[in-house]
Order: sequence, then C-alpha cells, then structure tokens
Amino acid sequence: MSDVSTALGVRLYPDLVEPGGLAPALVQTAARHQLDIGRVTAPEQGRSRFTCAEATSDRGVVCVSLGSQARYFMIDLRVSGQMQARGDATDLLQVAQVAAAWRAGCTLAELTARYPFMEEMKRHPVAHAQ
Repeated sequence: MSDVSTALGVRLYPDLVEPGGLAPALVQTAARHQLDIGRVTAPEQGRSRFTCAEATSDRGVVCVSLGSQARYFMIDLRVSGQMQARGDATDLLQVAQVAAAWRAGCTLAELTARYPFMEEMKRHPVAHAQ
C-alpha cells in the first residue's frame, strides 16, 4: 500500500488516493466545477501532506482536514489566525464551493445561510479592567 493510501484510509477516501491526497483532489474538484478557490497548499511532510489542505486568499484561509472515523471534511475559515466559521461537509465539492464563495467576497452571514453545515463562531467581548 502506498503512503497516500495508508494516510488517507482507502475505505473512507478512495477518491483522494489517485490525485495524491486532499489538496490535489480539492484543486481538481474546483477546476472541474470552474470554481476559483485561490492557491491551495498542503504541509510538506508527514501524514498531513495527504490529509490537510489550505485555500489561501486575501480574505483569509480555508483550512480543510479529513475525519478519521467517518468520511467528512472539516472546514475552518480563519482570518488573521482567528477562526471565523467552521463546519463539516460530506462532499469535496461543498468544500470547494465554500472556499470559492469566501474568496469571492461572501460575508460570514451569507456563507452560513448558503451552506447550513457552516457555523459562524460567536465572539465574546473581552472584559476591560477599569
């Protein structure tokens, strides 16, 4: 079994093995559906090079990783290192659609309305000492 097959778990993610992991499969899915998701990268070493991907744009980063016990894609949308929204998608096309919508200027409210599996992270104001 190849490194990519072992890292991904062929049973859960057989469609990600041939492209070489999550990042290249996400790029292929976006291209096939004519979605602009920006620059997609993956870690250079270790198991995560097959199981993690980041779609980077001027608006922030859409981080994606794989569920290990069941097939799903965990999505974290981060701006300046702060998580703004998160969700779990069951289809790689959904991941590409979220990344493309965010890159195109979709607000958090629009994003969570359009993709019900995404949830905006609530902010709690910091108490200021007086």
